[in-house]
Amino acid sequence: MFTGLIETIGTVDALRRVGAGARLVVSAQWPDREPPKPGDSVAVNGACLTAVEPFATGFAADLSPETVRRTLLHNLGSGHRVNLERALKLGARLGGHIVQGHVDATVQLLLVRPESSFQTWRLSLPVEQKNEVALKGSVALDGVSLTVAALGADWFEVALIPATLEATTLGALRSGAKLHLETDVLAKYVAQRLDGRGPSAVEEMFGGSDA
Repeated sequence: MFTGLIETIGTVDALRRVGAGARLVVSAQWPDREPPKPGDSVAVNGACLTAVEPFATGFAADLSPETVRRTLLHNLGSGHRVNLERALKLGARLGGHIVQGHVDATVQLLLVRPESSFQTWRLSLPVEQKNEVALKGSVALDGVSLTVAALGADWFEVALIPATLEATTLGALRSGAKLHLETDVLAKYVAQRLDGRGPSAVEEMFGGSDA
């Protein structure tokens, strides 16, 4: 589990294809100078990966064929900058929102509207995620927790403050860029329940309902 608050920006050292998958090597300086340990989860641009080969200045992680298919990570090359967040520690502050590190879709940045040192972004909204995005609800874009500021039939908007633009890779993106989208897990449960596609989160937790 993650929060969508980026800890540091890493730099891709290499991406090597391994059959239908790949191995990603990233260099990073963590704020507490503690690199991931073997088996630790790290969100890379919002995609949860397992550190299989940590080293003093970074880590290596394997991309499964499913990760290659569903994310943009296979497009990374040497020198690309990526948003990094280690898994949330039990008892730590949840400053953003509950982020699983499961990429639901890739979306396109349609419009960047500067407002002084702030920016408002309009992004495409896939039909499959339409019922999982709500006005003033939360989304994660490339792993960054953001609030939905406006919502249309096939688009949504988010507002970015200067600190977010400076502390993440988002400040370097322009119209036409593609990003990872993860919708709020609570919205997923609600949408599933309303669509009659399965039990609610509460029913799953406690084993059913008398209704």
